[in-house]
Amino acid sequence: MTRLSVNLNKIAVLRNSRGGDRPDIVQATHTVIAAGAQGITLHPRPDMRHVRPADVRAVAAAIGGRVEYNLEGNPFAPARGEYPGFLALVDEVRPDQATLVPDSDSQITSDHGFDLDWDIERLTGPVAALKRSGARVSVFVDAGGASGFDQARAIGIDRIEIYTGPYAQAHADGDALKALEQCAVTAQAALAAGLEINAGHDLNQLNLGPFLHALPTVAEVSIGHALIDDALYAGLDATVRAYLDVIGKAFSR
Repeated sequence: MTRLSVNLNKIAVLRNSRGGDRPDIVQATHTVIAAGAQGITLHPRPDMRHVRPADVRAVAAAIGGRVEYNLEGNPFAPARGEYPGFLALVDEVRPDQATLVPDSDSQITSDHGFDLDWDIERLTGPVAALKRSGARVSVFVDAGGASGFDQARAIGIDRIEIYTGPYAQAHADGDALKALEQCAVTAQAALAAGLEINAGHDLNQLNLGPFLHALPTVAEVSIGHALIDDALYAGLDATVRAYLDVIGKAFSR
């Protein structure tokens, strides 16, 4: 069954808007784990707009090996101020998984994946460094692509994470069939190359079930923005349990 990794970036956004240390990202970590989530995701950026390196370290200590720890980031982001660079941060905290995302300061949020046909050569060095740190390596990719996966596997990439933003928008518009088919094409090609499948971006309680019903081979979904939005009204513990229930029902049909 697909595992749920909860992205806690928005907890840090809310905290940073006021200053101080509330809401507490460590307390949120403990709450999410107690509710049954199988993972915690953080996406530190060099501009430190949300989670900071100190958060990455504190959450690693709070997890204490109880669930999977997934760090997302741009492997080409250099050190800047307190931010030591993504590769250095992974080497320091040793997460279970490192998810590579081609984001930049100009992006409000991640909005596209790597083109493995084009980017594979420059990813080779960072992937090797991450593997030496002991992390499973996942790479963010766009749905619809079906090439470059053999090369990805050859350089040590273990998983892809399908960018589900277009699917989520199509679902909201009432016609998700084509978007689901694109996701399925990518998943099938990656699986054929020996890669596992993650997925994330804009997944929520309405679109998650249909997505997993169509793509039951997804190993993990990473959900943050929608989950924290729901938690504002229902509470964090109850919301995590609700998402886990959606996942469970998708596999019981």
